[in-house]
Amino acid sequence: MLHLVDTRQGTASQYKYSNGNTLPYTAHPFGMNHFVVQTSSERGGWFFHPHDRNFEGFRLTHQPSPWMGDFQHFLLTPVCGEINMKHSAITHISSSYRPEEAVFTPHYLKIKQMRYGITSELTPSIYGAKLKIAYPAAAENALYFRTPGGVHDMAVDGDGTQLTGYISNFEGCKDPNFKMWFAFKFSSPIVKCETFESVDVLLLRFGDVKNLEISLATSYISAAQAELNLSRDLTLNFDQQKAQTAAKWEYYLSKIEVNHSNHEQVKTFYNCLYRMFLFPQKCYELDSAGNPVHYDTTSKLVKPGFLYTNNGFWDTFRTVYPLYSILIPDEYKEMMQGYLNSYKNTGYLPKWLSPDERGTMPGTLIDGLIADAAVKGIGRDIMPEMLEAMLATATVQSQDNSYGRSGTKDYMKLGYVPYDYHESCNHTQDYAYSDFCISQVAKTIGNSEVSDFYKKQSLNYLNIFDKETGFMRAKDKEGNFRKDFNQFDWGRDYAEGSAWQNSFAVYHDFQGLINAHGGKDQFFDKITTLYNTPPHFTTLGYGYEIHEMSEVAAIKFGQCGISNQPSFHIPYLFNYVGQPASSQVVIKQIMANLFDSGFTGFPGDEDNGSMSGWYVFSAMGFYPVAPGTGEYVLGIPLLDEVKINLPGNKQFVITASENAPHANFVKGVTLNGTVHTKLFISHKDIIAGGEIDFAIALAPVYKEYSAEELPYSVSK
Repeated sequence: MLHLVDTRQGTASQYKYSNGNTLPYTAHPFGMNHFVVQTSSERGGWFFHPHDRNFEGFRLTHQPSPWMGDFQHFLLTPVCGEINMKHSAITHISSSYRPEEAVFTPHYLKIKQMRYGITSELTPSIYGAKLKIAYPAAAENALYFRTPGGVHDMAVDGDGTQLTGYISNFEGCKDPNFKMWFAFKFSSPIVKCETFESVDVLLLRFGDVKNLEISLATSYISAAQAELNLSRDLTLNFDQQKAQTAAKWEYYLSKIEVNHSNHEQVKTFYNCLYRMFLFPQKCYELDSAGNPVHYDTTSKLVKPGFLYTNNGFWDTFRTVYPLYSILIPDEYKEMMQGYLNSYKNTGYLPKWLSPDERGTMPGTLIDGLIADAAVKGIGRDIMPEMLEAMLATATVQSQDNSYGRSGTKDYMKLGYVPYDYHESCNHTQDYAYSDFCISQVAKTIGNSEVSDFYKKQSLNYLNIFDKETGFMRAKDKEGNFRKDFNQFDWGRDYAEGSAWQNSFAVYHDFQGLINAHGGKDQFFDKITTLYNTPPHFTTLGYGYEIHEMSEVAAIKFGQCGISNQPSFHIPYLFNYVGQPASSQVVIKQIMANLFDSGFTGFPGDEDNGSMSGWYVFSAMGFYPVAPGTGEYVLGIPLLDEVKINLPGNKQFVITASENAPHANFVKGVTLNGTVHTKLFISHKDIIAGGEIDFAIALAPVYKEYSAEELPYSVSK
């Protein structure tokens, strides 16, 4: 499967318009460092573009999104020939390259610099990488090392083959002195180490060596730990490391095997699947005894245990972790242990880690991935501690707004978040869903008192529902709706959308929302109107057109902004009123028209595997609308056959009979040979192994569905 992946999918993006806002990461799955070809430092977080023909160097990066920025990054640029020490700027030493001839794969990079005739190859490990440089001749051959803030405590060992030191650069961090140590091992000694007037640049000269191999490793803990991480990688040569990392990627990618007539859609599937195993990144290391340890930026101490970073749970709870629950439950538990350590370090469960809490986006939606694990039996032994963490995060108002729930006290008092708080409608709905998640976790450990209380509180979303307009609307503290309401206003009370995209975040109780609308017919009409309403918007809340507005306008799917997370589940909502055909055709058209394996392969920000996960699930024929329920709502498979290789050597096979590009409907489903009339399947159905077949049709099929055949709702 690895040969199908080109890491440049979705990288043709810019500040004003996103085709993914991805980077072409070459990395070990969940590795501590990612490596990217840098083509333009002038574009900030958009430092790679697939159409650039300029190579500035190999960037060690920890950037999870251009909107979050990078931290602890540096650049390595091979150079040769006469080097003018008066000019250290990247524009003076960069070179053209041929993107069409370069290799961009998850486990391996290969670049030829046309200016110098240098060919470089890179392959990553968990904590570092190996770089192989072939200079064209025995000449003045060198390596630029540049990083914001410069290199500190730099030391070259006695024989000149090892370089150590630390760097410190980040967009945001609780520790103003947060550092990353590095250790390099060179196959030939450094002849001379020079600095420029700019402290950010270092030049390592290697004289007339023609072939240079470099092993590097990093650490957030100490110089000694960086050297320990390096020593473990030195047991392998370049080709062995490349083969080992390739095998690791194949291990993950082969967990889902696809057979399909459309090769481009197969490529798209595996490109998306690759992106789901990049984040979160390991933020822990193994000490000399092999035990996990991590650096806590809050206490500024090294502590035992796992830690992970670079994840926005507002994005990833929806798709990424539900897939992990099927494919890699043991690693899922380890990640949760890491997030539990984040809670122990700060007193709050994290919302957006990069490297520590950045506090962006509404809600505390890590609750969704915890509840999803709980109902699926993953990490049962840590659920009492997880429940404690969820309750603390839900009820304790922090002095630092980046932690916990925004408007905690008002929500607990009023049952909604008033519009004094930015994006209050999203907060209210997300807190109601999180309350449901708390209830589910409490239920799994037998705490009925907490479970019953938070189940009741999970209906708080109804407190901001306006029956007259059929939208969620912001209220003041006295319970009055905001007067100047416009259904097309973006921002202010809504996150990255208007009332259209942000009035349906009731993942756990669509039956309750249907009842609030007046019944199935009214709700069906509302969702139908959503799709048939042109993508109008006003810039009221932002004052200018943000890229999400541009993307919703461009994709032409009405007010369904599938280009952004709040709309991910909306295509599946017709199922809740027993009209799956309307969902099927919309889902099929989104998959067929808005995703591909190319440089513009996504309809909006991909976000840590989240949008990739939407495609992976939808292409298989089901989607986790409500993590924490143990159910997946049925859609329509895009692919002819999918084999999910489960833990325990079991397999779940999905087939689409009579599949064709122009067939947009499902006329029937069988599960393990038995007619399956429910509009969902359970997690237990999947992990038990077996086979589900979707009979694909050209015309829609209509029937009546009983309440038991509809997906989960608290009010059902």
